[in-house]
Amino acid sequence: MTDRPGLRERKKARTRALIQKEALRLFREQGYAATTVEQVAAAAEVATSTVFRYFATKEELVMVDQFPPFMEALRGVPPEAGPVAAVRLAMRAVLEGQTAEERIDGLERERLMLTVPELWAATLGNVTGVLKKLRDALAEREGRPADDPELRDVTGAIVGVIMGVWLEWVNDPSIDATTELDRALSHLEAGLPLPRPAG
Repeated sequence: MTDRPGLRERKKARTRALIQKEALRLFREQGYAATTVEQVAAAAEVATSTVFRYFATKEELVMVDQFPPFMEALRGVPPEAGPVAAVRLAMRAVLEGQTAEERIDGLERERLMLTVPELWAATLGNVTGVLKKLRDALAEREGRPADDPELRDVTGAIVGVIMGVWLEWVNDPSIDATTELDRALSHLEAGLPLPRPAG
């Protein structure tokens, strides 16, 4: 008797998650450059070929696509919410739906992407892809063409604010990045007011 497709997919998802979890642990303990795919395979108790079946390159062990859950959450935000509010609500929904362990792993991936030179090129490519997907999604929500320059401005501002928080968090890991991200998007939503100190 063969497994039902749903059961096979769940098994694959567990194996993929285990491989990535062990990879992140080794990267944290030994450093990204010093860790080999063979070591990751041994730690996850799978063959090296199995690692490459789930992750085509070493970089992909870090560069996981987390956009699908966000896009699903964004589609669930009421249409009356503006673009910044919609992104803020969708990000909050995704983060609140994560376990504490998933959130820690997610932040660790972000830290690696922003601090490991070998991952920078892949990170920049990832940001470019995120910009396009987000712009397309917001265009659909707002009933505008994706090449609308005002939509480009809004999308760029949103991604810029997010990147600003991540870069600050890399330099100061004590920052509660998820809370600060929500605050930063709220500030953007309010029009980025910057009152000057009295006196």
